[in-house]
Formats: sequence, structure tokens, C-alpha cells
Amino acid sequence: MRFLAILGAFTALAAVSPGLTASASSQPSAAPAPRAAAQSQAEVRRATFAGGCFWCMETAFEGRPGIVAVISGFAGGTEKNPTYEQVSAGRTGHMESVEVVYHPREISYERLLDIYWHNIDPTQGDGQFCDRGAQYRSAIFCRTDQERKLAEHSKEALEKAKTLDSPIVTRILRFTGFYPAEEYHQDYYRKNPDNYHQYREGCGRDRRLMELWGIKAGAEPAVH
Repeated sequence: MRFLAILGAFTALAAVSPGLTASASSQPSAAPAPRAAAQSQAEVRRATFAGGCFWCMETAFEGRPGIVAVISGFAGGTEKNPTYEQVSAGRTGHMESVEVVYHPREISYERLLDIYWHNIDPTQGDGQFCDRGAQYRSAIFCRTDQERKLAEHSKEALEKAKTLDSPIVTRILRFTGFYPAEEYHQDYYRKNPDNYHQYREGCGRDRRLMELWGIKAGAEPAVH
């Protein structure tokens, strides 16, 4: 189902803009002035999460105060600069992931974790929702010891709350790198809203989230 949605949307996009097929990682941006770059680095941090379909995980974080950008891509594997086709075929060890660029003074890492948990099924070990395979499993990628401590604490808090009927199988892993997906995947919900909503509904994502989390399902996503 998802492959057909991608194929149809990609064909339409390619017809009007051939350059969209290029990988986001292969398009270098102009280097900012040294002072501006230093200020930018001081102001923002990055957090990486795997939660199945990255189109849907983008919308979980997009539009919230303090979040600068959400990038669809791949993490957890060893292949450098993988393509979507390689990852979706399960040949790289990567998982579909999102990189969240945020201002820590406006939104905390703990809050990002809360949003993350309520937008996934942490009890599903073979993928997420209708997407099955190691490339769709859930994981939190930690860049620092502090991030790992906060991630483990949030997981333990959920387990103690006994909100879920099954054990949490979401992994907490060391961050080793993130590779942006092709440009046509970025902000997919904006570029192809019909395909996005058809996929999301057909996959049963929101239905399952409601079963798991009730009124907290989706943690009030800013965009859908």
C-alpha cells in the first residue's frame, strides 16, 4: 500500500520537478558566516527517533513551539548514504527515522520523548502498525549519556504506570549517524496530502494509537 502511494506521488513530482529525486544529503547548502554558524550551533540541538513511517513521525513533531525542523531519514545501520529503496528492502540495517532540530530553551528533550512515546506502539517488535520489518522498528538514538539517562527514565516511568498491556520493546541505542532521505519524502504530508492521509488511515496508525494511549494518543500532533 505504501509503495503504491510513494510511486504515484513520486511520478507526479518528478514530472514537474526532475531535481526532486536527488537525495537531500547530496544537496550542499551555502555555508553561513562563521559568527552566524556559531550562534546557530549554540541555539539548537538534534534528537533522533525511529517510529515506523517517517512521514507520520514528521507530523508528530512539526509545528510545535521550539522545533525548528523535522527531517525524514535513516539511522541505526552501517551503510553510508543509503537510498530509500535500499532501506525499505531491509538491506542496510537502518531504520526509518526522523531528526528533530529544536531549541532546548523552548522545548526540552523530556518533552520530545513524551511526544515520541505517544506517537508509536512501543509494544510492537516486528515494525510499526502495518509496516513490518526491522527497518520499521522503534528506537531512540541517544547522542549523550544524559539523553540515554532521560530516555531510560521515561521508559521506566511508562512501565511503572502500567498503561500498556504488553512489555515495551522500543530500543534505546547509541546514535551513530543520520542520513536524510530523498527530497520527495521531506514534508510528504504537505506535498501529497491525499496520499498521506490515505496511507495513514489504511495503516491503522491512529486507531491503534487510540487503543494504546486513549486521549493522550498522538500527544496532540500539531499537523496531520
